[in-house]
Amino acid sequence: MAQTQFAPLVETLRTLKLDMFNRDFLLTWERTDDEIKAVLTVAQLMNDLHKAGVSLRTFDTGLAISIFRDNSTRTRFSFASAANALGLGLSELDEEKSQIAHGETVRETANMISFLAEVIGIRDDMFLGEGNKYMREFGAAMQDGYEHGILHQRPSVVNLQCDVDHPTQALADLMQLKNTFGSLENLRGKKIAMTWAYSPSYGKPLSVPQGVIGLMSRFGMNVSLAYPEGYGLIPEVVEQAKKQSAQAGGTFEIVNSMEDAFKDADIVYPKSWAPFHVMQRRTELLNTNDKPGLKELEKECLANNAKFKNWECDEEKMKLTKKGEALYMHCLPADISGVSCEEGEVSKNVFEKYRLATYAEASYKPFVISSIIALTRLQDPAARMQQLVERGVLRSR
Repeated sequence: MAQTQFAPLVETLRTLKLDMFNRDFLLTWERTDDEIKAVLTVAQLMNDLHKAGVSLRTFDTGLAISIFRDNSTRTRFSFASAANALGLGLSELDEEKSQIAHGETVRETANMISFLAEVIGIRDDMFLGEGNKYMREFGAAMQDGYEHGILHQRPSVVNLQCDVDHPTQALADLMQLKNTFGSLENLRGKKIAMTWAYSPSYGKPLSVPQGVIGLMSRFGMNVSLAYPEGYGLIPEVVEQAKKQSAQAGGTFEIVNSMEDAFKDADIVYPKSWAPFHVMQRRTELLNTNDKPGLKELEKECLANNAKFKNWECDEEKMKLTKKGEALYMHCLPADISGVSCEEGEVSKNVFEKYRLATYAEASYKPFVISSIIALTRLQDPAARMQQLVERGVLRSR
């Protein structure tokens, strides 16, 4: 293995000013530009080392704990893969099989599962106003245990998707863009269309579109957020994206036409989500376990969604993009018309054309998560990455 091929990434990491050790990673806009670049740099290094067959083992022992309060495929297995690659054991907390079902508090749970843990990955995106709040409450409980000498160390909390942001997905998306266009600097001036798209289901979280606009607005891109009237996102997140866009020298617009968003776009990201006001109502109904109310809300929302079936990413709309060849992106699984549903977010032909690109996009997530774990757990991550390169231990095959 030629160590020189990895040297530029290690050197880049050394130049970045970081304050991530023993810190949580909850929202991308809470992290500095250098810290975002560090996540991508370490993720790229780990990706390249793994491709070369080199072991990424960083920890001798320790536990990675996942708490999934919603269904997941990509993020669940990405977190498991990242933990395993780094040398951590994995344990998933099933709340129905724990004492939580018998009234155990968040404060108790956080301490009881964290004695030998390094990282806690949490996915909690179902309840608007609750998911990110829960992660912070969990972190505060561990901090209390650490300060009182109960925990020998305070594990890091990693947001695996909440009601506000989906940082590991957005960072995997950014890594895909960086590698597609050559560098983060080359993203300046590129137009990205983050658009709502029709789905025959309702209640999809807001965190993917919010994560995209909350991250891509930091790199001088021209962000076009598109949705039908009434399908807005959390206002505070939109304002954050507008502010970041102005600071980075990009532009930010909101349009109510998929065609307007697609026009001359370099990247399109058509993705269904539930309106902000619907998620507010849904959270109230979930909190009171109002099953009849939830059924009525679903019926109402599906009927409203059906008014916008023309919000589909098809070949005609793709022709409106830059040279008709914009990069199609999706967090997956996509609602594919004629494949996974009768009518959905994207036509069969468009998805098939970009299918492998979306798989590549998803493939970066385990390395993004590995990177975040390493950066929040290692006091000198550059030195440890250099050790991985110099050690060059090949994975058994």
